[in-house]
Amino acid sequence: MAFIKTRKKIVSSAIVSSLSVMAGNAIAQDQVTQLDTIRTQAETEQTLKVDKSANSKFVAPLLDTPKSVSVISKQLIADTQVTTLSDALRTVPGITLGAGEGGNPNGDRPFIRGYNSESSMYVDGVRSATSQNREMFAVEQVEVTKGSASAMGGAGTTGGSINMISKVAKQGDFLEGSVGAGTDNYQRITLDGNKDFGNGIAARVAVLGHKNEKAGQADGAEYARAGIAPSITFGLDTPTRATLSYYYLKSDDTPDSGVPYWNSADNTATGKPLNAKQGIYYGWKDRDFQKQENQIGTIKLEHDLTDNLTISNTAVYSNSKNDYLWTNPDDSQGNIYKNDNVWARVNSRVADTDTFTDQLALTGKFNTGALEHSFNLGAEYSDQETDRTQYIIDGLNATGSANNACTPANITSGWCTSVQNPNRGPWTGSISTEGADQYNTQTKSTSVYFLDSIEFNPQWILDLGVRWDKFDTEQTMTYGARNSAVLGSSTTPPTKLVGEKDTAESDTDFFTYQAGLTFKPVEHGSIYASYATSANPVGVDAGDGSEGVGAAYSNLDPEESQTFEIGTKWDLLQDRLNLTAAIFRTEKQNARIQLTPTTYSNIGESKVDGIELGLNGKITDKWDISAGYTYLDSEATKNGVSCRGTTCTDQTVFNGNQMPNVPKNSATLWTTYQVLPQLQLGAGATAMDKVYGDLANTKYVPGYVRYDAMARYNVNKNVDLQLNVNNLSDERYFTKAYASHYATEAEGRSAVLSLNFKY
Repeated sequence: MAFIKTRKKIVSSAIVSSLSVMAGNAIAQDQVTQLDTIRTQAETEQTLKVDKSANSKFVAPLLDTPKSVSVISKQLIADTQVTTLSDALRTVPGITLGAGEGGNPNGDRPFIRGYNSESSMYVDGVRSATSQNREMFAVEQVEVTKGSASAMGGAGTTGGSINMISKVAKQGDFLEGSVGAGTDNYQRITLDGNKDFGNGIAARVAVLGHKNEKAGQADGAEYARAGIAPSITFGLDTPTRATLSYYYLKSDDTPDSGVPYWNSADNTATGKPLNAKQGIYYGWKDRDFQKQENQIGTIKLEHDLTDNLTISNTAVYSNSKNDYLWTNPDDSQGNIYKNDNVWARVNSRVADTDTFTDQLALTGKFNTGALEHSFNLGAEYSDQETDRTQYIIDGLNATGSANNACTPANITSGWCTSVQNPNRGPWTGSISTEGADQYNTQTKSTSVYFLDSIEFNPQWILDLGVRWDKFDTEQTMTYGARNSAVLGSSTTPPTKLVGEKDTAESDTDFFTYQAGLTFKPVEHGSIYASYATSANPVGVDAGDGSEGVGAAYSNLDPEESQTFEIGTKWDLLQDRLNLTAAIFRTEKQNARIQLTPTTYSNIGESKVDGIELGLNGKITDKWDISAGYTYLDSEATKNGVSCRGTTCTDQTVFNGNQMPNVPKNSATLWTTYQVLPQLQLGAGATAMDKVYGDLANTKYVPGYVRYDAMARYNVNKNVDLQLNVNNLSDERYFTKAYASHYATEAEGRSAVLSLNFKY
């Protein structure tokens, strides 16, 4: 990828930009004590066990928090050498990944406990819900909150939320990094340096260069990216602190095209993915691309009013660009059965999103009589604008696309290719956004919240939270010179004049709540019961996700959900090992469902019942473990219809079916053992049941078990060599199940050798 060759220029210019722009890192409104917690952990022994969230909205330690929280620690990230957020989330059971196509943009789309959480992504406590593929080079740890939690995070958060904690300037001097090379042309270099200048000033910068091909796929998907994340902090260990930071990531990928569903028993595009050779690629290599650019500038100010009271303000500006055109295999017309070919379905998007967010918070402790309060009182404002369009394809075979038929001419031109030996040949057409429909979406939200952990005595703690949100969104569609015979454009015949506009808007406000009671029979153990709600308004993703804004449902009420949970948490073996268990139910009572081609209503229902177990920390001084298991029993309780144009299909016949993207059983394991003073060995496994892609439960990806291994040899106190072998058995499995056409195949076996250093 050409831009990787110029990453030195990117890095240097980004440093200059970061020093000239008033930006800082948000670290989720941390209190001083929380910053000290992370600093102490980093400077002493690394562990898979994390005791306190880096998000100040968690006003109590995790042991005393009546909610399931999974933390992907710095040590787990280092052990597994995960490079993307989607890779990191593989270590947390109960999370699946959704595929992108059409209205679902090609980017991170996690499902937590069965519910779409793409709009519930945060960086340092600040919402970052734009469609993108997120990197780990500047991430300290990842925190996954399970269950409804709008009182903490705002709109969305039905099944949970994901918060990435950034690497920012802190006390001390260090320089660490990694240089890695491996199979499938894997090349990666990271650098993380921190300089303490004294007088309360420190600066830090993280740098990335990366490229690789998809493991096990010859001449297919490729990935390349470069990034930099500098920060500077003033007033360390003083009552007044300021942190400025900048984040930049640029990606240039050839995305994977997926594998079509195919049931040879009845010759239909149903069942599991086609039984083709592992690593098969149906994309159009000469044409397909995905280019992303993401920037975040942040300034955070903190002041300690007293020893127990801190006021802070975090201002964040971000820009996200997602530009792609890629192919997935479409057999909606039975071409595989007719002539052993598959159609090239086009998916494209050009999105540019600007977001400004400001968070003001007062955090601390106070007493009312015998009651001890730990609280967070805050207000948030966000203004997001997205401009979006798609590509129109012209030139090569601009006719015959309406029925996606694999005629001899379409096979010759490359629009159809052999399902077992795909070869589309060179691309000779042209692509342009000229004439395509244009969308502009503006979303503004204002909220206030209060979170309080009330300790009656050492045995009893009451957790309370309330939040009010005002959420306004408006979308304007400007009609282009659409032609239904042109590939990549709308299949709906033009009904509007070029330049004519349609506007849809939705204005709403809502309250959300949380309450939990924790009983501590001993100091290091807790038993809790909790209840929390969430609200999902129209336009929650501000036009850059899978939930759009349209006239048919623009004035509907927010979808409402609630989670009931009973659980227990225990710190064992002298606080080195944490054991958690929970049983829960999440219900969505008024989901938006379609009734007619132009009518939606808040009458849909779904629910997920589940059990979750977790184990994290040290069994002995030499033996570390991170393990989890989740059971999810999902049900799409009440459905409506699905319409394409004026043709609607009754989906009420699927009432009671298993929800898409929800495995019944999933489990993860990672464990390491210090065999010798210089040698550490690690092994892991990820297991998941069958996952359906559609509500009818006719398309699915099979269950699987994947194994990984690691060996780390300490050359000296500053340098080590680390070998990671992923998917040891070269298992062919699938990570994403889309409802219509395809599933995404996982990577095959790969190996990476890294030289890690720290001074």
